[in-house]
Amino acid sequence: MIGKLHRERDVTVLLHSRSLVNKSVVSILKTHRFARQIAGAELSVTDTMPFLQALTTLDLGPSQIDIGMLAATYKDDDRGLSVAEFTAEAVAGATGANKIDRREPRDVVLYGFGRIGRLVARLLIEKAGSGNGLRLRAIVVRGGGEQDIVKRASLLRRDSIHGQFQGTITVDEANSTIVANGNAIKVIYADDPTKVDYTAYGIKNAILIDNTGKWRDREGLSKHLRPGIDKVVLTAPARATSPTSCTASTTTRSSRTSRSCPAPPAPPTRSCRR
Repeated sequence: MIGKLHRERDVTVLLHSRSLVNKSVVSILKTHRFARQIAGAELSVTDTMPFLQALTTLDLGPSQIDIGMLAATYKDDDRGLSVAEFTAEAVAGATGANKIDRREPRDVVLYGFGRIGRLVARLLIEKAGSGNGLRLRAIVVRGGGEQDIVKRASLLRRDSIHGQFQGTITVDEANSTIVANGNAIKVIYADDPTKVDYTAYGIKNAILIDNTGKWRDREGLSKHLRPGIDKVVLTAPARATSPTSCTASTTTRSSRTSRSCPAPPAPPTRSCRR
């Protein structure tokens, strides 16, 4: 419920000012015990769960809501309101006509899933639903052997340098999907970027981040400008002759492509845009 509120409504659930988003069960329990330092007594999950359930029924906009404070305030309230009624009243400023309009996130695709790709994935998953406007939709990798997706999920879950992934990761092999903190990430197997139609996976106007380093100039990176991809970003050092950015617009009927690129040499970070 915490993750769903965060991803779908940009609602960050707190417990005495500590975020519960992207936290493991153990971490959430420890945060509840931390309440002793604030209120003088431990707070049980059974005390906060009714408030969390009440939040999921409301038409909430982007906000930060402290269920620890809700529980403490409700305990001192003597009006006889139900948890649902009290919660709806307490967060009325973030619901219905009062809520802030939520900005739809932009799709992101990772091409390549080595260490750099996995670190970028961690950052995108961690920030999903935080109002940054980015949502990791898919990763593209070369075909692997048996249980390839399980092995890739395991590498995402643990990193020898950056440690354990903060949250939960499960695998849906039947649908070739990794679910990280509730974020469904499609695993697309392809050896050639020109053969992928991202719209077939519901992806549109996406930013594609190339983590392979295989293509480091405009010509190579433009191969990624497939249906569903609007912009390409390169993580590896680009070739000195590559422009800082390039835009491309394709006319379907004539299959003509027009490009406009600045002349000066480019710095290390490059991008191509449809």
